[in-house]
Amino acid sequence: MSNSNDPQALVAEAEAAGEALARVRAEIGKAVFGQERVIELTLSAVLAGGHVLLVGAPGLAKTRLVEAMARVLGLDWARVQFTPDLMPADILGSEVLDQDASGRRQFRFVKGPIFTQLLMADEINRASPRTQSALLQAMQEHHVTVAGAAYDVPTPFHVLATQNPIEHEGAYPLPEAQLDRFLLQVDVPYPDAEIERKILIETTGLADQQPQAVLNPDALVRLQRLVRAMPVGEKVLASILELVRSARPGSSHDARVNQHVAWGPGPRAGQALMLAVRARALLRGRLAPAVDDVAALARPALVHRMQLSFGARAEGLDIDSLVDELAERAA
Repeated sequence: MSNSNDPQALVAEAEAAGEALARVRAEIGKAVFGQERVIELTLSAVLAGGHVLLVGAPGLAKTRLVEAMARVLGLDWARVQFTPDLMPADILGSEVLDQDASGRRQFRFVKGPIFTQLLMADEINRASPRTQSALLQAMQEHHVTVAGAAYDVPTPFHVLATQNPIEHEGAYPLPEAQLDRFLLQVDVPYPDAEIERKILIETTGLADQQPQAVLNPDALVRLQRLVRAMPVGEKVLASILELVRSARPGSSHDARVNQHVAWGPGPRAGQALMLAVRARALLRGRLAPAVDDVAALARPALVHRMQLSFGARAEGLDIDSLVDELAERAA
């Protein structure tokens, strides 16, 4: 890793990283068509060292995106299908009682699927809150505790969770504390007509293009360090602070926020933006983030960290458009 105090070395490293990341995006694009924004946001969160919540209806290639990312980034990955009867031990692992040849018995920990570099938590909001919270410690502290003993998860470690829209049958809302652990929430839209035509043609034949590995775990960790070394200008910092504070009831100058937002984003939202704007800039071949990056990442960084009051929802106030307006004012 280059010395972050040496601007020339930082520039050279950022340029090399930009070229590698362009190849990463192109390879992922071979498997997931027409979702450039989703790919960019998901990669930004991973480069920032965080976890991603992918929200969208079933069948929009969310699993395909995670599989393609794992392959292109050179990471081990595992997929857990969340169901109402899933137990915490099904994710974390459990202790089993072993007996050796001399008859001595002792417990041995059998690791669960969480011990991987990229964990896909599929339909996370179908499991009970107790099981959802089994992920919390690993997401924040990068280790899990089973029977009083701590076990580290691998490095790097990222959770890419998919969630069905909350109004779907049999879905539990995620607890606020867990939502806050996701660096970004990425909404996965339906494809437009031209992209859907391409999907129909290219995914139903014999030749299904497989993306190739571009990075490996060590290279990804180096890129994550580079993101943290990138400079953030005073104007961008001021925009992030203004945006996060204006979305918080009590400190906002917007009457609608003070009146209708039940709870707003905490400091972790600002941290998420500080990292994600740098990652987005690097993905776009820039050496420092701009105010435009803050506006582009406002929704993904804030909407899952805010909750409208029941009265606001009854009046038809929309959290997405509210965040967009706050971002425009903070620019």
